[in-house]
Amino acid sequence: MRLLAIDTALEACSVAVLDGEGEAARLTCASELLGRGHAERLMGMIGEVMAEAGTVFSSLDRIVVTTGPGSFTGLRVGLSAARGIALVVGAPAVGVTTLAAMAEQARTLETLSANQSLHVVLAAKGGEVYAQSFSGDGQPLAAPGVETAAGLAARLVPGDRIFGSGATAVLACADPANPPIVLGEAGYPDIVAVARLGARADSDTARP
Repeated sequence: MRLLAIDTALEACSVAVLDGEGEAARLTCASELLGRGHAERLMGMIGEVMAEAGTVFSSLDRIVVTTGPGSFTGLRVGLSAARGIALVVGAPAVGVTTLAAMAEQARTLETLSANQSLHVVLAAKGGEVYAQSFSGDGQPLAAPGVETAAGLAARLVPGDRIFGSGATAVLACADPANPPIVLGEAGYPDIVAVARLGARADSDTARP
Protein backbone atom coordinates (compact mmCIF):
# COMPACT_ATOMS: atom_id res chain seq x y z
CA MET A 1 0.00 0.00 0.00
CA ARG A 2 1.29 3.43 -0.94
CA LEU A 3 -0.98 6.34 -0.07
CA LEU A 4 -1.08 10.10 0.24
CA ALA A 5 -2.91 11.50 3.29
CA ILE A 6 -4.19 15.07 3.53
CA ASP A 7 -5.67 17.02 6.45
CA THR A 8 -6.80 20.63 6.18
CA ALA A 9 -9.99 20.34 8.25
CA LEU A 10 -8.84 22.48 11.18
CA GLU A 11 -5.92 24.82 11.92
CA ALA A 12 -3.20 22.45 10.69
CA CYS A 13 -2.19 21.81 7.10
CA SER A 14 -0.76 18.30 7.10
CA VAL A 15 0.41 15.79 4.50
CA ALA A 16 1.84 12.27 4.75
CA VAL A 17 2.98 9.54 2.42
CA LEU A 18 2.62 6.02 3.83
CA ASP A 19 4.56 3.30 2.04
CA GLY A 20 4.17 -0.31 3.17
CA GLU A 21 1.92 -2.32 5.44
CA GLY A 22 1.13 -2.21 9.15
CA GLU A 23 3.46 -0.81 11.78
CA ALA A 24 6.47 -1.39 9.51
CA ALA A 25 5.18 1.05 6.91
CA ARG A 26 7.44 4.00 6.14
CA LEU A 27 5.87 7.40 6.87
CA THR A 28 7.02 10.74 5.49
CA CYS A 29 5.10 13.66 7.02
CA ALA A 30 4.86 17.43 7.20
CA SER A 31 2.52 19.61 9.24
CA GLU A 32 2.18 23.34 9.78
CA LEU A 33 -0.22 25.31 12.00
CA LEU A 34 -1.72 27.89 9.68
CA GLY A 35 -5.19 28.83 10.85
CA ARG A 36 -5.73 30.26 7.38
CA GLY A 37 -3.98 29.87 4.04
CA HIS A 38 -4.40 26.11 3.54
CA ALA A 39 -5.13 26.56 -0.16
CA GLU A 40 -1.92 28.49 -0.74
CA ARG A 41 0.27 26.00 1.14
CA LEU A 42 -1.22 22.57 0.50
CA MET A 43 -0.03 21.74 -3.02
CA GLY A 44 3.51 22.89 -2.28
CA MET A 45 3.56 20.76 0.86
CA ILE A 46 2.30 17.74 -1.08
CA GLY A 47 5.10 18.18 -3.60
CA GLU A 48 7.72 18.48 -0.87
CA VAL A 49 6.54 15.36 1.00
CA MET A 50 6.22 13.32 -2.20
CA ALA A 51 9.77 14.30 -3.17
CA GLU A 52 11.15 13.48 0.27
CA ALA A 53 9.41 10.09 0.16
CA GLY A 54 10.80 9.41 -3.32
CA THR A 55 7.27 8.74 -4.56
CA VAL A 56 5.59 9.70 -7.83
CA PHE A 57 1.86 10.31 -8.12
CA SER A 58 1.34 7.44 -10.56
CA SER A 59 2.51 4.96 -7.90
CA LEU A 60 -0.15 5.93 -5.34
CA ASP A 61 -2.73 3.27 -4.44
CA ARG A 62 -5.13 5.63 -2.66
CA ILE A 63 -5.64 9.18 -1.46
CA VAL A 64 -6.90 9.75 2.10
CA VAL A 65 -8.49 12.98 3.33
CA THR A 66 -10.24 14.16 6.48
CA THR A 67 -13.95 14.88 6.01
CA GLY A 68 -14.75 16.89 9.16
CA PRO A 69 -15.93 18.20 11.43
CA GLY A 70 -13.88 21.25 10.57
CA SER A 71 -14.02 24.62 8.87
CA PHE A 72 -15.92 24.84 5.60
CA THR A 73 -13.02 26.47 3.78
CA GLY A 74 -10.44 24.03 5.11
CA LEU A 75 -12.56 21.00 4.27
CA ARG A 76 -13.20 22.28 0.76
CA VAL A 77 -9.46 22.73 0.15
CA GLY A 78 -8.56 19.21 1.29
CA LEU A 79 -11.46 17.44 -0.38
CA SER A 80 -10.93 19.23 -3.69
CA ALA A 81 -7.23 18.39 -3.72
CA ALA A 82 -7.77 14.75 -2.76
CA ARG A 83 -10.52 14.11 -5.28
CA GLY A 84 -8.62 15.93 -8.02
CA ILE A 85 -5.43 13.95 -7.46
CA ALA A 86 -7.42 10.70 -7.23
CA LEU A 87 -9.10 11.43 -10.56
CA VAL A 88 -5.82 12.18 -12.30
CA VAL A 89 -3.87 9.17 -10.99
CA GLY A 90 -6.81 6.74 -11.13
CA ALA A 91 -6.61 5.80 -7.45
CA PRO A 92 -9.55 5.71 -5.01
CA ALA A 93 -10.11 8.61 -2.64
CA VAL A 94 -10.94 7.59 0.93
CA GLY A 95 -12.43 9.81 3.61
CA VAL A 96 -11.92 9.53 7.36
CA THR A 97 -13.61 11.77 9.90
CA THR A 98 -11.58 14.14 12.02
CA LEU A 99 -12.99 12.55 15.18
CA ALA A 100 -12.13 8.98 14.13
CA ALA A 101 -8.58 10.03 13.28
CA MET A 102 -8.26 11.68 16.68
CA ALA A 103 -9.55 8.53 18.37
CA GLU A 104 -6.82 6.59 16.54
CA GLN A 105 -4.33 9.16 17.82
CA ALA A 106 -5.62 8.97 21.40
CA ARG A 107 -5.29 5.19 21.48
CA THR A 108 -1.54 5.54 20.96
CA LEU A 109 -1.35 7.45 24.25
CA GLU A 110 -2.83 4.70 26.42
CA THR A 111 -3.73 1.06 25.92
CA LEU A 112 -7.48 0.74 26.42
CA SER A 113 -9.56 -2.39 26.77
CA ALA A 114 -12.47 -2.94 24.40
CA ASN A 115 -15.05 -2.23 27.14
CA GLN A 116 -13.61 1.18 28.01
CA SER A 117 -15.07 4.31 26.42
CA LEU A 118 -13.17 7.08 24.68
CA HIS A 119 -14.92 10.35 23.85
CA VAL A 120 -13.30 12.62 21.27
CA VAL A 121 -14.43 16.22 21.72
CA LEU A 122 -13.59 19.28 19.63
CA ALA A 123 -14.51 22.71 20.95
CA ALA A 124 -17.35 24.40 19.08
CA LYS A 125 -19.26 27.61 19.81
CA GLY A 126 -21.73 28.45 22.57
CA GLY A 127 -20.60 25.81 25.02
CA GLU A 128 -21.03 23.03 22.50
CA VAL A 129 -18.61 20.36 21.32
CA TYR A 130 -18.29 18.17 18.25
CA ALA A 131 -18.20 14.72 19.80
CA GLN A 132 -18.08 11.02 19.05
CA SER A 133 -17.71 8.07 21.38
CA PHE A 134 -15.56 5.02 20.67
CA SER A 135 -14.82 1.74 22.38
CA GLY A 136 -11.30 1.17 23.62
CA ASP A 137 -10.48 -0.81 20.48
CA GLY A 138 -11.51 2.07 18.23
CA GLN A 139 -15.02 1.02 17.20
CA PRO A 140 -17.56 3.88 16.99
CA LEU A 141 -20.25 3.66 19.67
CA ALA A 142 -22.38 6.43 18.14
CA ALA A 143 -22.45 8.70 15.14
CA PRO A 144 -20.55 12.00 15.32
CA GLY A 145 -22.65 14.95 16.42
CA VAL A 146 -22.85 18.28 18.20
CA GLU A 147 -23.96 18.56 21.82
CA THR A 148 -23.37 20.69 24.87
CA ALA A 149 -20.34 20.00 27.00
CA ALA A 150 -22.70 19.61 29.97
CA GLY A 151 -24.82 17.08 28.09
CA LEU A 152 -21.81 14.92 27.28
CA ALA A 153 -20.45 15.25 30.82
CA ALA A 154 -23.75 13.96 32.21
CA ARG A 155 -23.35 10.71 30.24
CA LEU A 156 -19.83 9.94 31.40
CA VAL A 157 -19.11 7.11 33.81
CA PRO A 158 -16.02 6.71 36.02
CA GLY A 159 -13.02 5.63 33.98
CA ASP A 160 -14.16 7.20 30.71
CA ARG A 161 -11.42 8.89 28.68
CA ILE A 162 -11.81 12.19 26.84
CA PHE A 163 -9.51 13.64 24.20
CA GLY A 164 -9.50 16.83 22.17
CA SER A 165 -9.77 20.60 22.40
CA GLY A 166 -13.18 20.36 24.08
CA ALA A 167 -11.86 18.29 26.98
CA THR A 168 -11.51 21.23 29.37
CA ALA A 169 -15.12 22.32 28.81
CA VAL A 170 -16.42 18.79 29.41
CA LEU A 171 -14.25 18.31 32.47
CA ALA A 172 -15.58 21.55 33.96
CA CYS A 173 -19.12 20.15 33.75
CA ALA A 174 -18.29 16.64 35.00
CA ASP A 175 -18.87 15.21 38.48
CA PRO A 176 -15.80 16.33 40.47
CA ALA A 177 -16.02 13.18 42.55
CA ASN A 178 -15.68 10.97 39.44
CA PRO A 179 -14.01 13.05 36.73
CA PRO A 180 -13.15 11.55 33.34
CA ILE A 181 -9.51 10.97 32.47
CA VAL A 182 -8.17 13.53 29.99
CA LEU A 183 -5.73 11.94 27.55
CA GLY A 184 -4.92 15.19 25.78
CA GLU A 185 -6.38 18.39 24.35
CA ALA A 186 -5.26 18.27 20.70
CA GLY A 187 -7.14 20.61 18.39
CA TYR A 188 -6.51 18.69 15.17
CA PRO A 189 -5.64 15.11 14.17
CA ASP A 190 -2.11 13.76 13.82
CA ILE A 191 -1.55 13.10 10.11
CA VAL A 192 0.07 9.76 11.02
CA ALA A 193 -3.25 8.65 12.52
CA VAL A 194 -5.09 9.88 9.41
CA ALA A 195 -2.77 7.85 7.16
CA ARG A 196 -2.95 4.66 9.22
CA LEU A 197 -6.73 4.84 9.56
CA GLY A 198 -7.09 5.56 5.86
CA ALA A 199 -4.94 2.55 4.99
CA ARG A 200 -7.39 0.28 6.82
CA ALA A 201 -10.55 1.91 5.49
CA ASP A 202 -12.79 0.24 2.91
CA SER A 203 -12.35 2.26 -0.26
CA ASP A 204 -15.82 1.21 -1.47
CA THR A 205 -17.70 2.55 1.56
CA ALA A 206 -15.46 5.33 2.92
CA ARG A 207 -15.68 7.69 0.00
CA PRO A 208 -15.23 11.41 0.73
